[in-house]
Amino acid sequence: MPTRRPTPTRTRAHSADLPDFCSLPVLFALLVVGALTVSLMWLAPGNQSSLRGYCVAMLFVVFVAMLLTVALCKLRPAMQRLAGLWPYAAVWLVLVTTVAVSSTVIGWLDHAMSTGLTPASLDAFVRDSTLATGLLGAGLLRYFYVVAQWQTRQAAAAHAQVAALQARIRPHFLFNSMNTVAALVRVDPDAAERTVLNLAELFRAALGSDTSTTGTLGEELLLVERYLDIELLRLGQRLRIERDLDVPTDFPLPRMLLQPLVENAIRYGIQPLREGGTVRLSGRRVPGGIELVVDNPLPDAPATGGTGHGLHSVRERVAYHFGTQSLVDVKDIGGRFVVTLYLPENAIHARADR
Repeated sequence: MPTRRPTPTRTRAHSADLPDFCSLPVLFALLVVGALTVSLMWLAPGNQSSLRGYCVAMLFVVFVAMLLTVALCKLRPAMQRLAGLWPYAAVWLVLVTTVAVSSTVIGWLDHAMSTGLTPASLDAFVRDSTLATGLLGAGLLRYFYVVAQWQTRQAAAAHAQVAALQARIRPHFLFNSMNTVAALVRVDPDAAERTVLNLAELFRAALGSDTSTTGTLGEELLLVERYLDIELLRLGQRLRIERDLDVPTDFPLPRMLLQPLVENAIRYGIQPLREGGTVRLSGRRVPGGIELVVDNPLPDAPATGGTGHGLHSVRERVAYHFGTQSLVDVKDIGGRFVVTLYLPENAIHARADR
């Protein structure tokens, strides 16, 4: 009996992401491109248009830009469902069709009312408007596509940083913590149990599957406290903590953002010192956002084994989630290593919506 060959299945091509046509930056881009085009055509040698014609052309550009923004905003969900690069082809067709219809209607009304606002030849007016829109639209869509690809690569890089951070659970921290638990089992069972629970929470946060979502500053501070509780049991009086935190606990924050800074402060600032030292955690509201500071003493001889991966990861994630207005500042002030984070409010909401 002949065997039946399986029917090959076709997978749907990935749809290219369209920009948010409902946003003000897209409307601004359309207005700027249209205004620059009209201005260059008016300033070109041999142009006979008067200042009145220039103003009429600018009004026409503003009207078409607003009309296109509304049309693209409403049609974006339907166009986004197309496969491959067809969403951008659909946008280009909407641009050209909208301008062709608009210029036809406006030219016909102008000729019917004899106002003389448009060129005498209706066909030439429609042809030139449509051709200019097709060329400019293709260039503008190419720009939007490149920006979307760049944002996708940035997102992938940020997610890779998170994955690398999750995978880098330092073995020495786990071994030291388990040794601490073993030493506390008989002398202080409650402290041993608390350490195991804190370890479980730390590993759940570092290895959990829900790390792509955004947490809150309060959750991150609670995670830092669990980590410090373990290190206080291990280092004892060598580790001292000073806290000066006056920040909103519901402030959105990527998971595992502060804990690596605190871990670096203890590993490279406290452990190399025989007498130990103080790690200071401070946070406050500043105009436009919040400021978080982690500082620790600097030993005379730098600790070995550091690669700067933790701090680099924090820089990359802050830049991705909070944009160019954010800041990660690293300084040596009075023999202390100071890391300052400035996180603007609402920036992470805008990034999450893209």
